[in-house]
Amino acid sequence: MIEDHDHEYRIGIGTDIHPVAEGRKLMLGGVYVPHPAGLAGHSDGDVALHAVIDALLGAGAMGDIGMLFPDSDPTWKDADSKELLFVVKEKLREKRWEPVNIDLTIHAEAPRLEPVKGQIKRCIAGLLEIDFTSVNVKAKTNEGLGEIGAGEAIAATAVALVRKKLKRTL
Repeated sequence: MIEDHDHEYRIGIGTDIHPVAEGRKLMLGGVYVPHPAGLAGHSDGDVALHAVIDALLGAGAMGDIGMLFPDSDPTWKDADSKELLFVVKEKLREKRWEPVNIDLTIHAEAPRLEPVKGQIKRCIAGLLEIDFTSVNVKAKTNEGLGEIGAGEAIAATAVALVRKKLKRTL
């Protein structure tokens, strides 16, 4: 239990899934992952960062990624999801919210993500300006089940904790 009378805390959850697409680079958590195919999407299709973005927006009660970066807006066509996360971080900051920690799970049958989990942690921590130890990245397969298990899609789920310093009145 957190006892902190100087801050307000909130938790948000985010999920995303994209189909695998030939001819695209695979970006996960802001990191290029060598693989024969990437993910379809209006932006770079980075499901991991999209889940983190939705978790942060949810924690701040600020809508969702589709509201902020609609796929009908050509501005975000093929956008680098790291830029989207930066925009969200600044919007949180305007409302005095700061990320405390991120827990991210990536669901993919292939490629194996163990070799890049540390890079993903480092990238997310750097983008959010939080300690490396405040980001956790897990990789799970679907044991051959569903579109993820068949290698047709990759998904991600993220949970974010944010805090806001309370104004004190004397």
